[in-house]
Amino acid sequence: MKISLFKLGLVLIIVGIVWISFIFVQTEKTHNVILLKQSNSFESKLEFIGAGIGFYKVYMPEFTGEEVFVQILDTQANIIQEERIQTKMSVGYFDFNEDGTYTIKATNISKNSINIQIEFGNTNSQEMIPAGVMILVGAVTIIVMSYLKLKNYNIAQPDENIS
Repeated sequence: MKISLFKLGLVLIIVGIVWISFIFVQTEKTHNVILLKQSNSFESKLEFIGAGIGFYKVYMPEFTGEEVFVQILDTQANIIQEERIQTKMSVGYFDFNEDGTYTIKATNISKNSINIQIEFGNTNSQEMIPAGVMILVGAVTIIVMSYLKLKNYNIAQPDENIS
């Protein structure tokens, strides 16, 4: 049984995607579901080790135009990122460079109470590099094989209309 390079590229992409998904599921993260009243804040802390990329996801299931102000604080309580969220779901990323406890602070700036879900954690992006390279190799293989197949493909042209 001969396996074509196109199929091999497809398998590399699928394995790479599953590998990245598995890494992301195993990351350290916190998940909180809270009800924020007007002008109230919520903080969640998580220990980060080394340098990398952190993430936060803010989701409001019953979104009707509310606004939330989110800040990411480093180990010395300095603001490293802030965002005003006006959508049902928002995902943000930030860089961290040192070991320590990082904090996400969400403040309700709307006039209504908000049911909110916050996920905060580390992406483990350094562990995803081999899987990303596998996906890249698979995609390039598929592109090259598709080009080589289509390069020699001819469409038969019909003869002139005979009336």
